[in-house]
Amino acid sequence: MLEALTVAETYGYLLVFARIGAALALLPGFSAEYVSVRIRLIFALALTFVVKPIVADALPIMPATVVGLALLIAAEITIGAFIAVIARIVVAALHIAGTFMAYFSSLANAMVHDTVADQQSATLAGFLGTLGLVLVFVTDLHHLMIRAVVMSYARFPPGMALPSGDIAEAVARAVAGSMVIGLQLSAPLLVVALVYNIGLGVIGRLMPQLPVFFFGLPLQISFQIWAIALTISGIMIIFINRFGDVLLPFATP
Repeated sequence: MLEALTVAETYGYLLVFARIGAALALLPGFSAEYVSVRIRLIFALALTFVVKPIVADALPIMPATVVGLALLIAAEITIGAFIAVIARIVVAALHIAGTFMAYFSSLANAMVHDTVADQQSATLAGFLGTLGLVLVFVTDLHHLMIRAVVMSYARFPPGMALPSGDIAEAVARAVAGSMVIGLQLSAPLLVVALVYNIGLGVIGRLMPQLPVFFFGLPLQISFQIWAIALTISGIMIIFINRFGDVLLPFATP
């Protein structure tokens, strides 16, 4: 009797840890390379011990076969990864906007190791990604991410068939939305670049002897930095609102 109870409890914690651990391995900020794997593991285990008694009634009975158990755990990992990927896609809008801005300001070749995206990115993309992630934690939206993972047990009960079609559609819509938001966030610099290049072209036609490259590049970079300084607060407000709007449906029952 004691052995059966121990196995059942271990199975329940394992099932909850599969979903929460997969989510924390991919959620923005929690999955950053500067966060120790040991810290992530401890946090995932602590959250598992808190959540498991809450969702214990929703957990299915342990499958009789190893294959059934493996499929059940794989489904839990998929759901946790799905919610985390949605959050990462929203954050990717900042990297898209930063890449566009880097092209508009002729700073695309200024590369830096982006600790948020864990890859080489344009300096502006890394700056916007880091600033956006800081604001996510400052505004307590990281609580919304954790709440979305916990509330997923109401939306995706363990043991149910995975709605693969709905998951694929949600990811596709999130990617499309991030592309749109990324372009919209970089729109101020696009306008400045368009006006500046048209003006520079007119000046180049009126004054053929003018060294356009040596004269125009410093001014272009200066104008774009000035435009970023004026619009960065609005860009971050739009991003934070978008981040909350995307995750809020997952965080409500």
